[in-house]
Order: sequence, then structure tokens, then C-alpha cells
Amino acid sequence: MSFASKNLATRQAEVRYLEGGSGEPLVYLHGAGGMTAEDPILAALAERWHVYAPFLPGYGETEECGSLRDMLDFALHTADVVEGLGLKDPVLVGHSMGGMIAAEMAALAPNDVSRLALIAPAGLWLDDHPIPDMFSLMPYEMPGYLFHDPEAGAKLMTASLTLDDPEFLKTYLIRNARQMGMAGKILFPIPERGLAQRLYRIKARTVILWGESDRLIPPVYGPAFAAGIAGARLVTIPEAGHMVIAEKPAEVAAAVASLHQALTLLPLDGEGGSRSETDGVVRRAPPVPR
Repeated sequence: MSFASKNLATRQAEVRYLEGGSGEPLVYLHGAGGMTAEDPILAALAERWHVYAPFLPGYGETEECGSLRDMLDFALHTADVVEGLGLKDPVLVGHSMGGMIAAEMAALAPNDVSRLALIAPAGLWLDDHPIPDMFSLMPYEMPGYLFHDPEAGAKLMTASLTLDDPEFLKTYLIRNARQMGMAGKILFPIPERGLAQRLYRIKARTVILWGESDRLIPPVYGPAFAAGIAGARLVTIPEAGHMVIAEKPAEVAAAVASLHQALTLLPLDGEGGSRSETDGVVRRAPPVPR
């Protein structure tokens, strides 16, 4: 599946976005690590939907935007992008930082978002389960936090180079400085901007996805999100970390597709969860942390 790279003028910035696939429209919001047209999650989503994936300012070929100062600015800017694309109530999907923005959009305009998928979203803070400071992590530390299989993850990050390869480090550090400059406005020093107080406003049918081996934003945050959004379902995906979108893209796409169908949930012996007859993804509901 190939994606076209296109431009869109908005009030705040000239935005580059990726477009591909066919079907009902879906907007995908990337995380702090950015995205490329070759990302497995985009291909998986494009098998079912017409995917629009905008680059946030400071990412890809979208220029930095000094007028975006806080969470409200980011959420309204992204809403402007959706409107500029001429989309009405697309499926809204966000990963990590993108999930935080998607949740804010759904809370700010609850009648404009009817289907929402949050993949390991940032946005909450539990004192007993602090999220690592991603801004202080060195490149060699990242795979251990992001992937279920750090060795395989390192190869994905470096395009099969090594984490200490000078060419990789040069590209990574330059790109990372640019991206983190924008991401820091909503993620630094901690990725919490009061979203917990607004989750109740979300009316969308919501699925929350988490990799069971996520060591960046631990899976314990899943029940906290699910408890805040009426009717939300929590899906946990085995053998996947924070980058579940790279490690298990087909399973992620199947869980997103469940927003369109009435699921029959069957008990799983000894696991305290349930399994969908339609997509086979395991769902567990651990107690909400206090």
C-alpha cells in the first residue's frame, strides 16, 4: 500500500500529511517518535479505511509552529486539520502523544467524534506508576522501553544499522531535537495536562489498546483511561510493547475495526478477561489503580 504525501494550509501552519487506502475516512495521529509512509500501522489501517495521517508541526516536512503553545492549541490545530481535509466524523485514532491529542479533541467536541481508538495514550499520571522521562533517555535505552523485543526493536529503529553507528546517531539526534522541541510543549516535564478531568466528556464509542510489555507508559494506565470514558473497552495485546503499532499492526487494526461491529465476548478460562469471536484479540480488565 503506497501513501501520497500532500500539503494542507491551516491557520497555524502548512501541514504535510499522508493519504492512502480506500473506504470510510480515518485520521491517524502519530506519537512523539513521528512516523513515515512505510510504517506498518498505516498499511494495516489502509486495508480497511481511507487513511489521513497528518504530521504535527516539527515532524516530517511540516515546519515548527511557535503559535502552538499548549494542549488546547494542539487539539484545536488538529481539529482544524480534520476540517480542512473536508472530513465529517472520521474514525479518530491516536498513538501515545497522538492518543493524548485525540482524547482531548473528543473531550473538547464530544458531538464531533463518534469513534475513538487510543493506542497506549499519554495524558494521565499515576503517582505510584511514574512514566519514564523520555527526554532524558539515550538512543541505546529507547528499544528497551518501546519494544517487547528490544533487539528486534533496535533494528527497526536503525534500519538494521547499530545504535552507535555515527550515521544513525547524526540523523537521530538532529531529528529528535526538532521533534522533541514541539512534543515537549505537551509532554514535558510530565505528560499530564489535566486530561483526567475531561475524559468524562467523551461520548465516542472508544477502544483503548495497550501492549502488555509496554515499559514506557505501563499497561496499568489502561484501566485508568477506561474508567474515565463511559463504555470504553480495554484491549491488551500480548508480546507487544509501547510500539505495538510496529510489533502487532494487524491486531491493532482488528481492534480498531471492532468500533464498527457488535462484538460477542466469550470468557477466557483463568484469565479474567474475554475474547472476541470476530477478531480474536484478548481483552482483560485489571482493577483500576488508586
